[in-house]
Amino acid sequence: MASLNVGNLGEFLREQRRTAQLSLRQLADAAGVSNPYLSQIERGLRKPSAEILQQLAKALRISAETLYVQAGILDERRGLDGVEVQTAILTDPALNERQKQVLLQIYESFRKENGLVGGGMDDAASASGDGRGADTRTEAEDGPHAT
Repeated sequence: MASLNVGNLGEFLREQRRTAQLSLRQLADAAGVSNPYLSQIERGLRKPSAEILQQLAKALRISAETLYVQAGILDERRGLDGVEVQTAILTDPALNERQKQVLLQIYESFRKENGLVGGGMDDAASASGDGRGADTRTEAEDGPHAT
């Protein structure tokens, strides 16, 4: 199933490259990747890292998040509630790919534990929109202990 996402990414990249009127070689040079590697991505044979996607997005002058969604790294249905954290992790040059994936897995596990996965902005708003959410629970638990 992952190859379908990669195939969709490849088709999307090819379409964006053609819209930008760039040859495969021109985009590869602009993104700092090899011509054969970019060709394999476009044909759905390779799955690029988040860093490569970011370089391609910059060369195509489109948002990296758009490519992350196409590659299946980000879920477009999520809205903004988890995207900013995920984008920060994925684009941090100080982290290697393994570290990024581990951080994303930990982040998602915490979101699942708190019932916030896949719910979109409504869940995020209900959890923290009025400034109470989980903090109210903590204060209630701390109250009796403090007296």
